[in-house]
Amino acid sequence: MSALFNNYSRRPISLIEGKGTIVKDSNGKKYLDFTSGIAVLCLGHAHPALVKALQEQSEKIWHTSNLYEIPTQVKLAESLVKDNHLSHAFFCNSGAEANEAAIKMARKHTGKNNIITFENSFHGRTFGAMSATAQEKIHSGFGPLVDKFTYLPFNDVEQLKNSIDDSVAAIMLEVVQGEGGVNSVSEEFASAIHEICSNSDILLIIDEVQTGIGRTGTRFAFEQTVLKPDLVTMAKGLGGGFPIAGVLGTSEIYETFSPGSHGTTYGGNPLGVAVSQTVIDIVFQDSFLDEVNEKSMYLVNNLKESFPQDQFTIRGKGLLIGIDFGNELVAPYISILEDKGLLVCGAGANVLRLLPPLNVGYDELDEAVRILVEAIVK
Repeated sequence: MSALFNNYSRRPISLIEGKGTIVKDSNGKKYLDFTSGIAVLCLGHAHPALVKALQEQSEKIWHTSNLYEIPTQVKLAESLVKDNHLSHAFFCNSGAEANEAAIKMARKHTGKNNIITFENSFHGRTFGAMSATAQEKIHSGFGPLVDKFTYLPFNDVEQLKNSIDDSVAAIMLEVVQGEGGVNSVSEEFASAIHEICSNSDILLIIDEVQTGIGRTGTRFAFEQTVLKPDLVTMAKGLGGGFPIAGVLGTSEIYETFSPGSHGTTYGGNPLGVAVSQTVIDIVFQDSFLDEVNEKSMYLVNNLKESFPQDQFTIRGKGLLIGIDFGNELVAPYISILEDKGLLVCGAGANVLRLLPPLNVGYDELDEAVRILVEAIVK
């Protein structure tokens, strides 16, 4: 028996080395990594620029408390809110922490408690974030949840409109539900949310933990919609593999994030900020994002040509792609694909999720499709 708790259903693989999209296990076997640490390694494994940034910062200072000014945090915040309607940032360590902060600030700012979230959402596993997550399997066994979350069907305009009243502090959603099945917000639903939040004192929180930092082909997924969030949460790709997360907000939220309202010991530490700044400097280039979209179109077209449309549905945005198997379970295929040298993950029971690094090569996309077809298509 391992000295570790058994809270993860781990795959029987120990990855010990990685470069770009290729990883190697303890037996020397190589794989194409199309999980990217679940959308974390946006620039792949051991990207030279990130390694250099971390090494250089480690020789200066590793940690300083947020009791003191950290100029590199300011620079990173400015990079993240440049050319959008957001104006300020708070840095923490994980997506769940970012969502906890956003939930707290929405309640504090509005003076109201009810937050609307959506079925098949995933916002984290801390108590507030877990309570925001509208999935019974995430709640089971933990007793009373944090109160005042209303769960509604995703993309159901009528039910959303019927649930709006004076108790609602915020609407919280993912533009693409990554864990919940790679489900994208519809234009009609996004327009309804935008209208509701624009004409009331209801805030809009967008969870970009998985979709942000170029994953869907734009800096943030909300930029492809009419949505104008008051708060945006982010993590995963923000550090390219180094733990860092954050919340972006509008100027109206500034006074709510007052001294003592929220905090974190490690959030925005110099190591994380140095790596994240390097990620942003690369990923937020228009030419880089154009390539993500070109690769997305290439991959999606190849998958649609290769998978029978009467059996499978291909969906997603950017390089967050889902292959929907209908009623068939995907778990057995994940094992088969591992044996053939391709690492992927699920998105619910019936959807296979592809999350390659954003700088994946076209030859690697071709190889992944070849392995997928060989393993799955009957």
